[in-house]
Amino acid sequence: MHDVRLAFRSLRATPVVTAVAILSLTLGIGANTAIFSIVNSLLLRPLPVLNPSELAVVTSVTPERWYGVSYPVWKEIRDRRVFDRAFTWGTDRAALGQTGEITFARAIWASGNTFDVLGVPAILGRTFTADDDRAGGGRDGAVAVISHDFWRQRYGARPDAIGQVLSIDRVPFTIVGVLPPGFFGLNVGAAFDVMLPIETGNQKRLDAPMWTWLQVMVRRLPGQTAEELSRSLASAQPAVRAATMPSFTHADDREEYLSTAWVVKDAPEGISRFRRQYGDALVAVQAIVVIVLLVACVNIATLMLGKSATRRYEMSVRLALGAPRGRLIRQLLVESIVLSAIGASLGLLFASWGSRLLVAQLSTWASTAFLDLSIDWRVLGAAAIATIATALLFGTMPAFKAAHVLPVDALKQQARGIAGRATLGFGERLVIVQIALSLVLVAGSGLFLRSFVALAYRDLGFDRGRVIVAAVDAGRTTVPAAIRPALFERVREKVATVPGVESAATSLATPLASVGVRVTPDIAMPDNPAFGGRAVRILTNPVSPNWFRTFGTRLVAGRDFDERDRHGARDVAIVNQAFTRVYLAGAAPIGQTLTVVEEEGKRRPLEVVGVVADAAFTTVRDAVEPTIYTPLAQRLHEDLLTSMSSISLSIRARSGLSPERLTEGTAAAIAQVDRNLAVSFQTVAETLSVFYIRERLLAILSGFFGGLALLLAAAGLYGVAAYSVSVRRSEIGVRMALGAQRRAVIRLVLLRLVWRAALGVALGLLVSGWAAGFVRALLYDLDARDPLTLALAALTLMVVAIAAGALPAWRASRIDPAEVLREK
Repeated sequence: MHDVRLAFRSLRATPVVTAVAILSLTLGIGANTAIFSIVNSLLLRPLPVLNPSELAVVTSVTPERWYGVSYPVWKEIRDRRVFDRAFTWGTDRAALGQTGEITFARAIWASGNTFDVLGVPAILGRTFTADDDRAGGGRDGAVAVISHDFWRQRYGARPDAIGQVLSIDRVPFTIVGVLPPGFFGLNVGAAFDVMLPIETGNQKRLDAPMWTWLQVMVRRLPGQTAEELSRSLASAQPAVRAATMPSFTHADDREEYLSTAWVVKDAPEGISRFRRQYGDALVAVQAIVVIVLLVACVNIATLMLGKSATRRYEMSVRLALGAPRGRLIRQLLVESIVLSAIGASLGLLFASWGSRLLVAQLSTWASTAFLDLSIDWRVLGAAAIATIATALLFGTMPAFKAAHVLPVDALKQQARGIAGRATLGFGERLVIVQIALSLVLVAGSGLFLRSFVALAYRDLGFDRGRVIVAAVDAGRTTVPAAIRPALFERVREKVATVPGVESAATSLATPLASVGVRVTPDIAMPDNPAFGGRAVRILTNPVSPNWFRTFGTRLVAGRDFDERDRHGARDVAIVNQAFTRVYLAGAAPIGQTLTVVEEEGKRRPLEVVGVVADAAFTTVRDAVEPTIYTPLAQRLHEDLLTSMSSISLSIRARSGLSPERLTEGTAAAIAQVDRNLAVSFQTVAETLSVFYIRERLLAILSGFFGGLALLLAAAGLYGVAAYSVSVRRSEIGVRMALGAQRRAVIRLVLLRLVWRAALGVALGLLVSGWAAGFVRALLYDLDARDPLTLALAALTLMVVAIAAGALPAWRASRIDPAEVLREK
């Protein structure tokens, strides 16, 4: 405790150095703790259920193709009793309300035994059971349980929420229970609002063999392993696959479906879409903040070396009075630990705020990101390790150097003479390391920033700013399914008359949005060698007239769809430029005949009447794939068009008008056509924001920490230059007395600093080149060793070095030789 009191006294004696050190540590340790909190929640923390280590999930060996299972597959697994204790669940955006513009809740459809297997009780009311999991519900009808947050936000945490009726997809559900506050579901990163028995849901979705939207989880019995469960599933797989065979058109798809093996993998941490999307980015950010902490430690070590040099006289007096060197080293290390502890304490506060801010940036219009960021033993352990490691990193060398003075130095009358002989050689070498680490950060931030700009400003082939997309849901309308296409056409015509609407169009699918369905029919051109004599699956989107005008996609050749392209007329198509490049090889596209190969070998000719510019459809990162557009009115996919319950309605706002202002008038116009239609809106800009989250976060975070590294490097360079000037004061005074010009003195100081900065830049370039392989997958259209980015980073560090040394060099040039000679 005596050492601690002395440490606080010493820190108060140098308030500027102490403040800079604490601020550096707060940002360094706080950033590391914030990112580790997210990593811990997303990758390490087990699910908030009973004995999560016993949980395992069913997946396939090729999860990118068959990640989940369909409900028919789950029924086969359940009815064949492949597992003793298994349940299933799937997530959904459930519509709240009946008609008009609707809002959405985050829903989980789960089998009736889910809560029994998980061991999660209700804190109010009850959970649903297997008796509730049937079409129409059990003895209490269709029931639901809600999350603690939903209960608090929607019902004010009132006990009378039990028994309230909640309209989910226009079906009334009675709330029977509220779940614990710590239970966020089974999908890490995505909390839920309401959980519902799966068989009370949409029957069409349950019967769809191609809709692989469910996850199956198993609780292992004592002594049972995931490998044993995988063998049990493998023995039942042929029968399960055969009984649930979707209606594949291609024999290759059928063979792949039958042969793709299921496996069971331990999943105490649940499953997470966020892990797949942001796992690599989080690792990169964690590496960045570790480097930031190292830069901070080097900076503080440099400051502490300078401070220890001024204490050499004090240390020599203590040694002369009999203090052991180990006692002095301990005292200085305690100062470092106290400094680190203060920085870590403030860093935890910074981490609590920063981690929540970062998670909020992952939310989109479609889903709200949620991660449990409460502090547990892992986070506290990481903070403690960071505290101790930083104390050792920046405190050890200054402590040993300060303690290894000679007792005879105490006989000197002036501490100036002692300090004057002190050098900062090790500190100057530390600055070289600091410059190298800073260059790695600056180069990385430059790469991520340029990658984000290239992706965000990529020409996608359509208008980003004036288009709004509405999902028109006819699930509750009384209009027969066979004439719904005509209903949707009346909706389009009505919306086109809304004030402020420049044009309106409908389509089966919407580019880059979840609205609609991806259609890939078999297309053949018998005389075209590019097809290799076989049919090729090509992306197709049925659209209405004015669709290209509404989206702002340029017509390159031919004509747009119009009233001539109706049901019963000659079938036509418009292709994009990617189609002409891949399949027409320079041939004139207008007038070419495509053949749609339908089921049972039926063939349907399509005449190409137009070519449009390439427009992104499924992703903003990859090249635009060949795409065919067909008239919606010609019903190329008759069964799909007549059975669908929703359509994508695209609206283009007039110039100068915000798309968001059209929602109220559009909803009213749709209600005039059919008051049972429900509609939800999203702008194209909102849709695109989902695709830029990872790149935007990497650019923002790396830019912030790169700037922080520059600031720390500048502080370190300034400290080294200032101390070097103070140590060489006598030498500079003598030089000036002998006739040295002020410019020569400035050049002398700056050259010494620039030389060390150049060594640091060279080392940093080598490290950056080595580390490039780790970030290559996170970049878009940019080489990880991009010469321009590395050159700009090197130039930035050299400019910072010159700027940091400018003031000490100017002060050195103002030294009075006469005063220096009198001191001698």
